[in-house]
Amino acid sequence: MSTPVPVRRGAARREQLFDQLVGLLLAEGFAHLTLDDLAARLHCSKRTLYALAGSKEQLVRAAVVHFFRGATERVEAAVAAEGDPSRRVGRYLGAVAIELAPASARFVEDVAGFPPAAEVYARNTRAAARRVQQLVDEGVAAGAFRNVHTGFVADVVTSVMVRIQQRQVAAATGLDDADAYARLAELLLHGLGVP
Repeated sequence: MSTPVPVRRGAARREQLFDQLVGLLLAEGFAHLTLDDLAARLHCSKRTLYALAGSKEQLVRAAVVHFFRGATERVEAAVAAEGDPSRRVGRYLGAVAIELAPASARFVEDVAGFPPAAEVYARNTRAAARRVQQLVDEGVAAGAFRNVHTGFVADVVTSVMVRIQQRQVAAATGLDDADAYARLAELLLHGLGVP
């Protein structure tokens, strides 16, 4: 019976390390950091980091996955707390903006320049676009939004989300990812509103 306790402690320690790693990477990026740097900053050994992943590249990818998994859970909790269909899309995109707010420009640039992490971001962007279409469909069905072609809305939203993820919006407007999502929410909600 003593086996489950260490397993839970090990899982909790692993979760804690990933949370700390994500915080560090969000604030400072990762391209310039070595495994030695990460171990020193996280107050652990390189061996501990190798227990999380077999290389720095794998560790970074795992940390990005951890970040998006946690962000998705928190975003969905925010949406679930909103009962009004007309506010759920805004709540969703606003929650995405909140989750991306701690991501420094260096982190976003490092993710864009590291294909395994960029793929994780792109996959999450596609999932977010599908979720927005679902929320718009629900809003139209409930009469909270005017009758729009939700496939077109989803395509536009997907295009903007991809441009945000690929740093094109930042280059064109100077907006960071969080601000861009907040502006997208404003634009979308005003466009969907029932006259």
